[in-house]
Amino acid sequence: MRILLWHVHGSWTDAFVRGRHEYLLPVLPEGGAWGLGRAGRDWPASVREVDLAALDADSVDAVVLQRPEEIGEVTRILGRTPGRDLPAVFVEHNTPKGDFPFTRHPLADQHTIPIVHVTHFNRLAWDNGSAVSTVIEHGIPDPGHLYTGELPDLGVVVNEPVRRGRVTGTDLLPAFASVAPLQVFGMKTEGLAVATGIPTDRLTPRGDLKTAELHRELARCRIYVHPMRWTSLGLSLLEAMHLGMPVVALAATEAPRAVPAEAGAVSADIDELLRCARRLVANPEEARRRGAAAREAALERYGLGRFQDSWDQLLADLGSRLSATHRPEERILVPARERKTP
Repeated sequence: MRILLWHVHGSWTDAFVRGRHEYLLPVLPEGGAWGLGRAGRDWPASVREVDLAALDADSVDAVVLQRPEEIGEVTRILGRTPGRDLPAVFVEHNTPKGDFPFTRHPLADQHTIPIVHVTHFNRLAWDNGSAVSTVIEHGIPDPGHLYTGELPDLGVVVNEPVRRGRVTGTDLLPAFASVAPLQVFGMKTEGLAVATGIPTDRLTPRGDLKTAELHRELARCRIYVHPMRWTSLGLSLLEAMHLGMPVVALAATEAPRAVPAEAGAVSADIDELLRCARRLVANPEEARRRGAAAREAALERYGLGRFQDSWDQLLADLGSRLSATHRPEERILVPARERKTP
C-alpha cells in the first residue's frame, strides 16, 4: 500500500515506516509541522518525501491521520475525504488534556475513521463515544543490549522539561538528584538547573542527541528514571528497557503495565523510588540483573515485529471497512496500483 502520513512524532514514525509498505511524507521548503519530511532520518528507501499539492490523489491507498486538522487538509488538497472515499485511520498518541476524565476525543461518535490508541490507558482515558477504537501498542526498533551502567548516574530523557513542568515530573528531579547526579537528555534542556535549583555538579543537560548517540550515552548511566506524570507512554522508557537499563518509574498512565516489578521499581510513592534508585546505584550487579529483566519484557511486548503485524492487519481491514459504510451504488475503492488511470 501507499500510505500518506505526516512526520509528527519522530520515534513512533521511526517504527511505523519500517514496515512493508510505501510511505509518503509531505515536505515543505520551510519544514515545520506540516512539511518535515524525512528530516534527515536514516529510514528505508520506501519512505518518500512528497509535495502534497503536486501528489496524484489516486496514488494514495490510505492515510494515517495524527491531528484532526489533517482531515480537512487532505480533503482540500487531494479532493478525497478521509473515511469517505479514502481509507483512513486516526492515531491518538497523547493523553487527554483539560477536563479529564470527561474529555471527549475530537473524533468521538463518528463512524468512518477508526481511532487507534497507542496505549490501553489512552483508550480508557479518552471519551471515544461510539467511534470504533482499538489499541496498537508501541513497537521499538531494537537498538541492542548496550547497557554498561559504568556511571553511577541517573539518566532521564524528556523534551522541554522547563516548559512542561509538572506534566513531565520536572519538580521531582531535585529529589532524584539528591541520590545521584542526573544526566538529562532531550530538546530544550538548557536552563533546567536554574529552573529546578539543582546544583550544576548534580545535573548535566545533554541536549537533543542523534538516536544512536543517545542510546550509547544513556546506556552508560546506572539507572533510567521516568518521572512523567501525564504522558501517554514515553518511548524513551521503552528504548531504555531495550537497552537493558533498570527502571525507576512513576506509577502513572501506562507505566505500571509497561515495566514489570523485576525491572526496578514502579510506584506513586516517591520515597520508595528514591530508595530503589539509591540501592541500584550502590549495587551495579543488581542493576544489571534488573536491566536484563527490563529488556526481556520490552522485547516481548514492544517488539517491532508485533507492532508491524498489528498495523498490517488493520491497514488490510481499512478498505473493507470503508466499503461497508457506503451504499452499494457508491464507489468501492481499489488500491491505487490496481486502478487504470490515464
